[in-house]
Order: sequence, then C-alpha cells, then structure tokens
Amino acid sequence: MTNRPLPGVAAVLALLTAAMAPAPVAAQHVRVAGLTLAKPWTRATAGKVGAGFVAITNAGTSPDRLLSATSPAANKVEIHTMTMDGGIMRMRPLPDGIAVPAGGTTSLAPGGNHLMLIGLKAPLVEGTLVPLTLNFATAGPVKVALKVAAAGAMAPAPGDQQAK
Repeated sequence: MTNRPLPGVAAVLALLTAAMAPAPVAAQHVRVAGLTLAKPWTRATAGKVGAGFVAITNAGTSPDRLLSATSPAANKVEIHTMTMDGGIMRMRPLPDGIAVPAGGTTSLAPGGNHLMLIGLKAPLVEGTLVPLTLNFATAGPVKVALKVAAAGAMAPAPGDQQAK
C-alpha cells in the first residue's frame, strides 16, 4: 500500500484554502450610534505619509465629536485642517477633533479637514484596504476600512460610493 493522496484531494484542499481566504471588501457605509460613516477612502502613496477621507453624518439629536483615530498601517493618525493662505497651503492638527453636529454631516475631504496617516509602515497600494479606528466622544470607537484609490485621486472610485 502506498501513501499517495486520493485523486482529487489536492483540488479539494486548494478549493477549501481559497474559500477560507479573506475576500476583498469594497468601501462601505458603517452605521453606529446614530452616525453613518460613508465612503471611507485614501490615496495610493509611495512615501511615509497619507491622508484619509470619510463623510460622517449624525442622524441623532445630540452632537458628537471625532476625537482621534488610529491605524495599524501608520505610527500615528492626526486630524488635520487644510487652508490656503496667500497661495500657500497650510495644514495643522486639530487637537480637539472635529464636531459632528446633530442632524448634520461633517466631511473629511481633499482640500479641507482630513486624517493624516503619519509614519506609514508600507506604501498604500491602490485597490487595497487600510484598517482605521475613529474615536468619537459619544459613539466611541468605530472601525472602518479606507479603500485605497489611485494616487492623486480627488474622490473615491465611482464603484466605492455605494453602500455594500
């Protein structure tokens, strides 16, 4: 008697392995405690710094505040604002976070408030996901995944704008 595998066992094992691998996830809407976080995304990078964007809608009757964020992909994440001053772009951290008014939407978007991913541990690659936890005063920690768009993109890819 030999120790050869039964016919088809290798194929079955390959299928089981593929089925257990994590499937790619598209950008999503995340709903927690009256907040909806829509279209979380970032851009592909080659360096050690990236930016994150998301629209936060508060359907509740009380305001909330985005206090901080963390990601295993970066040494630190800061909430920043960007303004133009005499033709010069100026970014600065917002140590008190960003208000999310009751019944309103706060957008983190290119050219305005955004998340700075500082000290990236690896370049952000188009089509991948970057885990991110947003910490709110009332809603607490909320986990999202930033979908990586092309370098220089000014908005998420069109297919990433729908709730999944």
